[in-house]
Amino acid sequence: MRLFPLAVVGALVAPSLGLAAPQPGQQAPAFQGKDYEGRTVDLAQFKGKTVVLEWTNKGCPFVGHMYSSGVMQRLQRDAARDGIVWVTVISSAPGQQGYLDSAGVRAWKAHERAEPAYVVLDPTGSLGHAYDARTTPDMVVIDRNGRVAYDGAIDNKVSTNPSDAQTAHNYVVAALEAVKAGRAPAPALTKSYGCSVKYAD
Repeated sequence: MRLFPLAVVGALVAPSLGLAAPQPGQQAPAFQGKDYEGRTVDLAQFKGKTVVLEWTNKGCPFVGHMYSSGVMQRLQRDAARDGIVWVTVISSAPGQQGYLDSAGVRAWKAHERAEPAYVVLDPTGSLGHAYDARTTPDMVVIDRNGRVAYDGAIDNKVSTNPSDAQTAHNYVVAALEAVKAGRAPAPALTKSYGCSVKYAD
């Protein structure tokens, strides 16, 4: 288990309540992108389904502890079983931390045993900016009506310790349970935490 000094963790944390972000209850911004296998991923094709967007960066310790704990992969598997479309987004620009090409994504998925439905490559940052994603991880839940149901942190523990991922209150799980029951998530908006998204300059 890798632990990080508090000073380092503090430097990496980038809380965000982006004012430009679509607010819960608002229509989710339309997007169309390509995944690492060259497939077109269009939000419109998921009409009538719940969608999860997960911003990731394989070099970020806040992402790393979610995967080394197995929590993120479990969420992805559970989502698939429930008919939820899980879209992992990589908005790191070429030359920046976390940037992956198609071969890099294949290697990353195999190493982490990640199981999202899609991994969208967003090197220009257009998708990330549309949702005002500022950290990795940053999580968005879109309901069956195409509206943002939840936006923010994955859980309530700002940590890079895998054991904390196991015991934290997971906001995404709670949001998905609420959406499934036809309720509005509470909270519906939280401050995301993690490493800054490595957009192009």
